[in-house]
Amino acid sequence: MKRIYTLLFFIVFTCSAIAQTLQSPAEFLGYQLGSQFTFHHRIAEYFKYVAQTTKNVKLVSYGTTPEGRPLMVAFIGSAENMNRLEDIRQHNLYLAGLSNGPATLSNAPAIVWLSYNVHGNEPSSSEVAMQTLYDMANPANSRTQVWLKNTLVVIDPCLNPDGRERYVDFYNQARGVQPNANPSSREHMEPWPGGRVNHYYFDLNRDWAWQTQTEVQGRVGLFNRWLPEVHVDFHEQGYNAPYYFAPAAEPFHKDITPWQREFQTTIGKNNAKYFDQNGWLYFTKEEFDLLYPSYGDTYPIYNGSIGMTYEQGGIGAGLAIQTRNGDTLTLADRIAHHYSNALSTVEVTSAHAQKVLAEFKKFYDNSRTNPPGPYKTYIIKNENPDKLRALAQLLDRNRIQYEFGVNRKARGYNYFSGQTESFEVNAGDMVINAYQPKAVLMHVLMEPKTLVTDSNTYDITAWSLPYVYGLKAYGVSESIKPGSIAKTPVTVAPPPPEHAYAYVSNWQSVQDVKFLAALLSKNIRVRYASAAFTANGKSYNPGSLIITKADNSNPDFDQVVMQAAHDCSRTLVPLTTGFVDKGADLGSGVVHYLQKPRIMLMTGDGVNAEAMGEVWHYFEKEVGYPVTLVRYHDLYRVRMADFDLAIVPDGNYEDFPSERLQNWVRDGGKLIAMGDAVGQLADRKGFALKKKEDPKDSKPGSKPAELRPYENRERDAIRYNVPGAIFKLNLDNTHPLGYGYPKFYYTLRLSSDVYDYLGDDGWSVGTLKKGGYTSGFVGQKAKDKLSSGLVFGVQPLGRGSVVYLADDPLFRSFWENGKLLFGNAVFMVQ
Repeated sequence: MKRIYTLLFFIVFTCSAIAQTLQSPAEFLGYQLGSQFTFHHRIAEYFKYVAQTTKNVKLVSYGTTPEGRPLMVAFIGSAENMNRLEDIRQHNLYLAGLSNGPATLSNAPAIVWLSYNVHGNEPSSSEVAMQTLYDMANPANSRTQVWLKNTLVVIDPCLNPDGRERYVDFYNQARGVQPNANPSSREHMEPWPGGRVNHYYFDLNRDWAWQTQTEVQGRVGLFNRWLPEVHVDFHEQGYNAPYYFAPAAEPFHKDITPWQREFQTTIGKNNAKYFDQNGWLYFTKEEFDLLYPSYGDTYPIYNGSIGMTYEQGGIGAGLAIQTRNGDTLTLADRIAHHYSNALSTVEVTSAHAQKVLAEFKKFYDNSRTNPPGPYKTYIIKNENPDKLRALAQLLDRNRIQYEFGVNRKARGYNYFSGQTESFEVNAGDMVINAYQPKAVLMHVLMEPKTLVTDSNTYDITAWSLPYVYGLKAYGVSESIKPGSIAKTPVTVAPPPPEHAYAYVSNWQSVQDVKFLAALLSKNIRVRYASAAFTANGKSYNPGSLIITKADNSNPDFDQVVMQAAHDCSRTLVPLTTGFVDKGADLGSGVVHYLQKPRIMLMTGDGVNAEAMGEVWHYFEKEVGYPVTLVRYHDLYRVRMADFDLAIVPDGNYEDFPSERLQNWVRDGGKLIAMGDAVGQLADRKGFALKKKEDPKDSKPGSKPAELRPYENRERDAIRYNVPGAIFKLNLDNTHPLGYGYPKFYYTLRLSSDVYDYLGDDGWSVGTLKKGGYTSGFVGQKAKDKLSSGLVFGVQPLGRGSVVYLADDPLFRSFWENGKLLFGNAVFMVQ
């Protein structure tokens, strides 16, 4: 017995010694937090060290970044909770109605998820993540150990490692031996593209719902496997601002519950208590609203969490900077503020854990039994299977349930016509029933018009998925239950006949662009039809791809084409003759040869990095076609004959268009201008594009201008604002830029910029007409201006051409319906 007691004493003593020797971040790194920025690999090493040293921490990997850096979260809990992590997860999903297992845990903890450093040049929070981990994991910290009895804490130390490293590398190279607090010092002036964005220059805090980026796919996938009750997204804002924390500003989306509002205030007051004690400045209820569904606060809210953004002043501050009021803000200050709120949030959640869990369950109970909104079923017509599959993938990622298999009549609101009408539901149509756990998120993403209670918003105000995907949809007031759970059928392409004359593929989605890119990369020559035709009893629209043996002498022609079709999920139709049933034969002059474009994409100073990143991501990740990144300021030294196409994304360029670039276009080059780059071409000599004038505020005989109070200046400016609204364009689908579309296109407008029709000088392909406004906030002055004008157009220029894309068809890579249009601009417009 004595030997047993001795052994037990040894075990207890050893475990106690290990706990007592857990190194703080400063001890592990060899410097005090705040004295320098920590490289991401050292942050990861510290998290791994703590997980290996203590039993109340578990690391979970959720992938790697495009540059190969690890993505991970740490789960921290009491010994009891760490031994039943999977049971806790299943119980949480049971509360949400997303697990069929029994609710076996009577004392389950509330889950608090802390996300740090989503914007790479807001780096203080990753430093905080290490200190927070240490204090949560340290058994000697009696304060935090009490919280962990009923709270499970999840820490993601860095959501954007690639962007963080871009910033830290820059700062370490720019600083001197001592930090220079003068704001004019180069260490406070990041070079293009800055550290905010990820490898492909995407803002990862706008991608939660859409999940276009690999970092977000892994993170949100893990988030949805747990669905925490509280989520905090740690940020920084301009260094002259004090600290912001919840409660948030208006507008709040109407589906946010009274409890979510109330508990934001409860947490905010607890945060304020500690800030008051330290004399730190802060503000609440201003600037940062809760509307756009793809933020790190709103996405969790629409999934039942208490979602919040915490914003510390500090962007561009480096290790120290002198603020406008003459104080010096240090990295250590920023760390202290974020650290205080991290602990405060866990503390107040622990104090209300049972209420937090009860309200979380109530949120999902209401979702399943009393979903929000007037429509209890959404029907998405299967008129474009590719786009429907893409929508299904988005719903799957967000765990929104849908089914197929209904054949019946119904009556509902037609998104495209804006009218309530009768229609047929067919077995291939997608049926989304609102009575489901994710009803709130589903309603937010599907509602035709978002109610905006306050027009002073922080981001876009319209994102309804039927418009995003260009899919005809109906909102139905009755609950329709599908007859089966069958998914859309997969069509298996038949093997090619031994003597195929040609292969034909319709042109209707970005998948067809990907297929074309695959063929061109294998040096397969491709033609396209510029007019509709019928062959073997099947109709093909303009833009349809035609791959003939006559154009390709490759002995493996059939195998190469069929393999590319298989890889891109295309169904090819083999033809045994070039003689068609209706329309032009395959050898006709209206069947054009497609050039294999050599593309340069403008980058560098003056270019909107996020807009450029969308194009880069499109070529590399979505269609798989080579593109050369060229700094605009280096264009004078580029061998222009090496390229056929130049893409100029949104931006503010010096000397644009240069004489050299104009001569290249006149000699046969194609220029695609996007966003503000279009505005720089307007009214320039040699270009037919003209800016549409603003409606005059006052005309002869009108009333004098009204006196305006100074305090209303921000509200007055909103009259000209278009923060992000959906408009319906008339589309000339007989032009190559409009191939594959109906005679309309839904566009996301981010400004009131619009242009006069090109008339005889070109082709006005996408145009605004009266009544085009569809959804989202638009200031009245802007709405008046947007009653007519050109948005997309093409102008011949010498032997070349200019494509004007005033709106961004690739916006944040989630605007799915624009990806074919951009493909048309690249490949179809000659």
